Amino acid sequence: MTQRSYWTAVWCGFLVLTIGLGVRQSFGIFLKPISAELNVGRELFSFGTALSMLLMGVIAPFSGRLADRFGSAPTIAGGGAVYVLGMIVTATMHDGFMLILGNLLVGIGLSAATFGPVLGVILRVAPPAKQALAVGICSAGGSFGQFFIVPLAAVLQNYFGDWRPTMWALTILALIMIVLPLGLNDRKEIAASKRGSGGSQTTGAALSEAFAQRSFVLLVIGYFVCGFHVAFVGGHLPAYISDKGIGLSLFGVNLSPAELGGWAIGMVGLFNIAGAILWSSMGNRFKRKNLLSTLYLLRSLVFLGFVIAPLSAASVLIFAAALGFLWLGTVPLTTSLVGYIFGPVHVTMLNGIVFMGHQIGSFFGGWGGGRLFDLQGNYDMMWWISIALGLVSAALHYPIVEERLSRPAAMPQPA
Repeated sequence: MTQRSYWTAVWCGFLVLTIGLGVRQSFGIFLKPISAELNVGRELFSFGTALSMLLMGVIAPFSGRLADRFGSAPTIAGGGAVYVLGMIVTATMHDGFMLILGNLLVGIGLSAATFGPVLGVILRVAPPAKQALAVGICSAGGSFGQFFIVPLAAVLQNYFGDWRPTMWALTILALIMIVLPLGLNDRKEIAASKRGSGGSQTTGAALSEAFAQRSFVLLVIGYFVCGFHVAFVGGHLPAYISDKGIGLSLFGVNLSPAELGGWAIGMVGLFNIAGAILWSSMGNRFKRKNLLSTLYLLRSLVFLGFVIAPLSAASVLIFAAALGFLWLGTVPLTTSLVGYIFGPVHVTMLNGIVFMGHQIGSFFGGWGGGRLFDLQGNYDMMWWISIALGLVSAALHYPIVEERLSRPAAMPQPA
């Protein structure tokens, strides 16, 4: 793998994550207008987006297996096409059924065009000494999408005064995801890794081996918390700010509460660009499992500070910046840790299983926020649940054993 082609994969992966996750994170902007148009509570919209994230996780191991077997480029391109179809259904929907269907298609598409398959390419093509930096830069694409696309969606929504033109604009942007996988071809590296391992480990054997390791199970459970946090904040923070009527007027610039919510999510993405790169680079010098424990503990402290501080535009932006620094630093650390322990042959599939834990958490974080709001009329309980879960995840990551898994040498195959 040449230096040039290695960086091509990094930047194509960066853009896939920028568009796919950025557009998906912008759905929180549409929570209130779509719920109002359908004349339902927030639970239906929240359930649709949460179901999308759950399906994204359930299918991720199968998408990972396809990428490990046939290559990441066709897998990611196919996922991008299904994603766009889901966006079209959502943009044209007029009832709850189409809302759910559109979200399901987006979830299926993202299962093949998100962190697992994209970072699997980077772990295969990047030189070992550059993997941490490459994974960190590529992971930051999801954060850049939040910083650029979510505020853009908020501005377009305010400009058009209607969610449909904004959804169509995002759909057109998503079309680019179908072309970008041309720079994510890793078939040669997959073949080489299989030859290097003797090609002896089957899919079933890899799964049995992984689930026999307590560390793998702890990673799956701990990643649940990351998904819960990301879905709750990404899906409900704009509505929370709008409910509280917190806008911003500074140096002649006026932001409505709805626009401030979009910019808050954008701030999370902006600060996570630096956070993802920094956390992943620290993974070369410190044990990744200890860094993950520290990160989740800090998240709980940031949530606690936001809950007890007086709510204002300043507290919203400070919260967004602090949380952003901790937002997706979990991704390069968790992904590279799985690759380090189990090796490259089945890394995309195994990361898909860990990611499924993340997306189960996303389901409960996204749907639970809407459910509790409809029941209680506020998000108070969700903030305290988020604090408690962060502490639990910090405790779960600490006992993980961060060592390469040793395997007996493969026996020669009979002629």
